[in-house]
Amino acid sequence: MNRILIIDGHKAYPFAEGRLTQTLIERMSTFFTNRGDEVAVVAAQEDYDIERQLELHRWADTVIVQMPVNWMGVPWVFKKYMDDVYTAGMGGALCHGDGRDESAPKANYGTGGTLSGTRYMMSLTFNTPEEAFNRNDEFFNGKSVDDLLFPQHMNFKFFDMTALPTFACFDVMKNADIENDLVRLDTHLATVFQR
Repeated sequence: MNRILIIDGHKAYPFAEGRLTQTLIERMSTFFTNRGDEVAVVAAQEDYDIERQLELHRWADTVIVQMPVNWMGVPWVFKKYMDDVYTAGMGGALCHGDGRDESAPKANYGTGGTLSGTRYMMSLTFNTPEEAFNRNDEFFNGKSVDDLLFPQHMNFKFFDMTALPTFACFDVMKNADIENDLVRLDTHLATVFQR
């Protein structure tokens, strides 16, 4: 049995209420529950207890962040969650500071993580068409989704977590294909989390 923490990083807007985010979270929760895994879901937009969030991160075998990409990064409610929870975790719950010590103050930055063995996965929604990525003649100049979310990957690496392949839904506001996205999510989960 695995322990899965799913973080809902969505911020509700009048033009994006979060229905797709909720559908994806429900689909993931059902997938894991049907396998006999334990699932906890928290929402960055709601009130949360910081100590409880730290406990959940230490409890989880896998942390999944489900969020829309806003202005090329994380929604502000998830950034606030990181500022609150991840900063509080720097005293040993998630990491021992930044990993450096006085004997070598310029070495070993980012090596203080305490979540070795914990995996993470990002599940993202974009208004951007998939074709805007990985092509030198398009907006992102050949960069991938993971290149765009590099800072988020580094945050999890700071805690010594291991990346799982990212899942993404594209063009969700102007050219959505939700039925196909859900099939792709099922395939992604079955492949990444095969026993």
